[in-house]
Amino acid sequence: MNPGRPIRFTLPTVADTHAFGRRLAGLLRAGDLLLLTGPLGAGKTALAQGIGAGLGVAGAVTSPTFVIARVHQPDPVRGGSVPLVHADAYRLGAASDPRAELDDLDLDASVDEAVTVVEWGEGLAEQLVAEHLWVRIDRRDDDTRLVDLEPVGGDWSARLTGTPGFIDS
Repeated sequence: MNPGRPIRFTLPTVADTHAFGRRLAGLLRAGDLLLLTGPLGAGKTALAQGIGAGLGVAGAVTSPTFVIARVHQPDPVRGGSVPLVHADAYRLGAASDPRAELDDLDLDASVDEAVTVVEWGEGLAEQLVAEHLWVRIDRRDDDTRLVDLEPVGGDWSARLTGTPGFIDS
């Protein structure tokens, strides 16, 4: 894989999307930013739920659409050591200044200590850190999800291609 080029995965079911999130969580560490894009119902929250499960956070990961952002603390009993900040910028797009509203969430205060996942963050959240991972999800008519991972800066390309079993499984 060339740096910055997307890697495509085909996920036949929502359960596969969740399982993929768990696998992806194995690559993540504090300071990582993932930007999830895709149409309504594509599977962004299902992927975030899998990431939360893989990180071993306490409680259920649910859609933050109405609260905009949730912080999920690590649960040491579940093997967790890093918090998950899960944000949804969908409703911010209708604001007169969505970037100011995103700034008001103060996500940059926790970005170094947590894994931050922002749904609908395109054009808004990439300002949090220069190095991030785009996760583009599209759902076909048969409910199959196509997931493209596109690394932006940092060591994302090396992590994605250098982890045994991640690409091949």
